[in-house]
Formats: sequence, C-alpha cells, structure tokens
Amino acid sequence: MDDKDKTIADEVFLKVAKEIAVKFIEVGRLTPATFETTFAKIYDTVKKTVQKP
Repeated sequence: MDDKDKTIADEVFLKVAKEIAVKFIEVGRLTPATFETTFAKIYDTVKKTVQKP
C-alpha cells in the first residue's frame, strides 16, 4: 500500500468512525466528557476490523 492509498484509507476510517460517533451521540451513549477516549476506541476498532489479514 503506497502513501496515497494509506491516506485514502485513513480518511475512510475517520469518516466511518465519525458516523458511528454521531449515532452514539444521537442515542445518548457518547457525551462531550467521554468523546476523546470513545472516538479513539471507535477509530481503532474500525481500522483493526478492516485491516485484518
């Protein structure tokens, strides 16, 4: 995977994580106090799931 593909992949991971975070906010499962750690966990989970060998 070259740098361009990696950048595109990272952007896709961020977009997917954002959509999940928005849904969590809508249902009250994510608050401003927990946003930083929760978003990082969502992003990492999405990335690990997609990049499984």
